[in-house]
Amino acid sequence: MTRRRGRNPSSRILIADGPTSMNKSVGDFVLERLAVWGVRRIFGYPGDGINGLVSALGRQDKIDFIQVRHEEEAAFMASGHAKLTGEVGVCMATGGPGAIHLLNGLYDAKLDRKPVVAIVGQSVRMAVGGHFQQEVDLLSLFKDVASDFVQVCTTPEQARHLIDRAVRIAKAQRTVTAVIFPNDVQELDAAEPPMAHGSIHSGADFRQPVIVPGPDDLRRAADLLNRGDKVAVLIGAGAWNAPEEVMAICDKLQAGVAKALLGKAVLSDDLAYSTGQIGLLGTKPSWEMMQGCDTLLMIGTTFPYSEFLPKEGQAKCVQIDLDPTMLSLRYPADVALVGDAGATMKALLPLIEQKGRGAWQETIEKNVAAMWEEEKRKAHIEARPLNPELFFWEGSDRLPANAVLCADTGMSTTFFARAIKVRRGMKTAISGTLATMGPAMSFALAAKFAFPDRPAFAFIGDGAMQMLGMNGLITAAKYYRRWSDPRLIVAVLNNRDLNMVSWELRALGGSPKVAETQDLPDIDYAAQAELLGLKGITVAAPADIGRAWDEALAADRPVVIDVKADPNVIALPPHATFEQTKNLFLALAKGDQDRVAIVNQITKQVAA
Repeated sequence: MTRRRGRNPSSRILIADGPTSMNKSVGDFVLERLAVWGVRRIFGYPGDGINGLVSALGRQDKIDFIQVRHEEEAAFMASGHAKLTGEVGVCMATGGPGAIHLLNGLYDAKLDRKPVVAIVGQSVRMAVGGHFQQEVDLLSLFKDVASDFVQVCTTPEQARHLIDRAVRIAKAQRTVTAVIFPNDVQELDAAEPPMAHGSIHSGADFRQPVIVPGPDDLRRAADLLNRGDKVAVLIGAGAWNAPEEVMAICDKLQAGVAKALLGKAVLSDDLAYSTGQIGLLGTKPSWEMMQGCDTLLMIGTTFPYSEFLPKEGQAKCVQIDLDPTMLSLRYPADVALVGDAGATMKALLPLIEQKGRGAWQETIEKNVAAMWEEEKRKAHIEARPLNPELFFWEGSDRLPANAVLCADTGMSTTFFARAIKVRRGMKTAISGTLATMGPAMSFALAAKFAFPDRPAFAFIGDGAMQMLGMNGLITAAKYYRRWSDPRLIVAVLNNRDLNMVSWELRALGGSPKVAETQDLPDIDYAAQAELLGLKGITVAAPADIGRAWDEALAADRPVVIDVKADPNVIALPPHATFEQTKNLFLALAKGDQDRVAIVNQITKQVAA
């Protein structure tokens, strides 16, 4: 018999090495049920612990299987898919080592509150508990990352409600769930639950409810905001569906708006009252606004660093969040509203009084304009071989209007946050709360599968590139021909140093850089790209930057730009504490190998 794809459920034709369609396997059923939920793509890597699911993938055409190079990449791609689309991301791995490899990407999704379902294999049922090869206690392994729902399918009749609940809970709770399928169960004949005591009959319909606070709470919030003379707004990823409302309330309240990193794409950075990022990688106007405000409106943000918010008691606070457990967690809210950001802001706006333009708004706009002038000066500070901030600055205006921007964790995130002006219509994906190294390439790949007609960008340090990004290049080489717009541009900050950790050693620990832990192998990333049939470009001097950007944006395939960056360019925080400053100079005094270059760079930045 020949293997058929996309077979008609009513067909009786046999499929080689598989069940008849009248007796479809549990593996077949799982994929069909995921498709009913709207899943069109699974990121994964095969293994004998999921043979029944893998063989079922070959008998259908509703779900596309994206073969990654490493299971961690699969989980990051599922997380990136959820971050960029709002849909459930699905990843698949064999049991034992494959399941273990998923954890980091799954935690990224969980901590950033994104819906992801993990489908994982396990040893055959009769071997469980027998110290069998690759047997791992998967329920215990996933107990934390998938704490809202992790279950083992032990009989075919369970498969329906386990998949239904896994997807429903992931969507409803914006979290990670997992279903574990022993190998032998995957290959059993599928079976619907009987009409009997103890059976479960689940369904696949789900619509996210729109939650709005009651009128009394809205009035309390409006009264507090209307009384404020110096209003500051802080938005995060939860404000994604309320950009127009945020702009309208800023206009009415004559407020400035700062953005947590995950909220960077909610509003355009070109707005005169947008003070940019907040926190260690934030801006001076955001810091000054928070220190001077008397009223704070927080919308859909879990920004973690309380020291960058107003001092407790300085400002009255209204907070809006869909998750009531996140209210009054970073700053005590006088009015804590549980609700969807878009719907809540729509209901709140008619209650807000129009304020006249005053000194507060004028000061904010003056500070924002000065910030961009200062950023331009800092980007053009001379460095050896080049200032990485200049690469981001020169690229910002060249980015297409529909770009999807993905930043890794490290100094690449800092320069991305400060020097890239995100415009309305762009999308971003970043590891926020987990702040793990390595996901930018996977996020950008997920963007290309979700939006094959949009250019995607990955800004990544050389440490993260060596950790996981180079594997992702192989995935890009495998699949890019199917994308209608083949542009996937990977910019690697090649400074041969785990740069952010080096700066953290100095500023937080008062320790000089430890070369044996920080120095990285010197790799030609452009040559690596060329070996894979991709395009490689090297930027070794400021004069190369514009040409490199233009060449990359005109390419007909994915591009790696090897940016030869100076590791001694420091991105100073908007407010360095006395302790941080003392630690840095203590580290230099103890004989840091780069102390002369660092002092030179600090002098130039202060002058700028």
